[in-house]
Amino acid sequence: MTARDPVADLRRIAFLLERKHSSSYRVRAFRTAANVLATRDDLAGLVRGRGLASVKGVGKTTARCVEQSLAGEEPDYLRELEASPEPDKASRIPPIPVLTGAAAELRAALRGDCHTHSDWSDGGSPIEEMALTARSLGHEYVVLTDHSPRLTVANGLSADRLRRQLDVVAELNQSLAPFRILTGIEVDILEDGALDQQEALLAELDLVVASVHSKLRMPAAEMTERMLTAVANPLVTVLGHCTGRMVVGDRKRPESAFDADAVFDACASHGVAVEINSRPERLDPPRRLIRTALAAGCDFSIDTDAHAPGQLDWLPYGCARAADCGVPPDRIINTRPHPTP
Repeated sequence: MTARDPVADLRRIAFLLERKHSSSYRVRAFRTAANVLATRDDLAGLVRGRGLASVKGVGKTTARCVEQSLAGEEPDYLRELEASPEPDKASRIPPIPVLTGAAAELRAALRGDCHTHSDWSDGGSPIEEMALTARSLGHEYVVLTDHSPRLTVANGLSADRLRRQLDVVAELNQSLAPFRILTGIEVDILEDGALDQQEALLAELDLVVASVHSKLRMPAAEMTERMLTAVANPLVTVLGHCTGRMVVGDRKRPESAFDADAVFDACASHGVAVEINSRPERLDPPRRLIRTALAAGCDFSIDTDAHAPGQLDWLPYGCARAADCGVPPDRIINTRPHPTP
């Protein structure tokens, strides 16, 4: 029999588990095994000698998958995942929509993803792995937007760490061309509307997503002023997950209160795109606010806010909602060769 690539099969399993929003420990088991075995050139010998499960980072289930791959068989675990793409019931997230009509056209028009995270902040995988996955999904580019320093719980990037990341991205782009990793950040909007990073450094980036992550329940008038100040900053490209809501899961929370007409009018005036966040636990903003932003003349960015490779395939959630609200492709910045408003 012709042997399959066991490492590729393990990574495919991890991808599908992430896409289904499975538990992180399960994903980690397969991704760890793939990374460990990618450095070995003696897999067949280990299988023959029944020593595969003794390798640190390889368990009984992952070992069985490798054995089946080397025998030329699709691993049972992988076959079951491919046949059952629905999200894990424990996650309580809605199924990934099957796109037709205008929604399918939107998805086909997207050239990249403007909001993604790596293990430099609170993502689960290296920059290169995120980029390779984005490329495999047909993207022309992916924007790396790890968190800014104030979000310490997410290992936000200091100015020095962000500068080092820019060097890493430049090196990766040489090997990944013509695919491109665009430089960016998800910068916190501070309580006074200032941005949580040195402005001179923000000016060097390809794209800046500005988001509120703290004091989400502040009074509407104060939140409105906070957002208006941020949107007026010429360094901001995208207003991220503007209501901060969570619609499922243990972190479920209501929308922040603000004057949507004023904020979206400012976005339109200053050329700031409104993000249609595709994370299934966010689905932010709700449809009524997408329609308000559309009527205000805003551009949009349909993004995954992915924290793992499998989550890069969540764009259908955003495309379905954008199409429901009548957002045309020419109003979406990541249908363009370079995602600027």
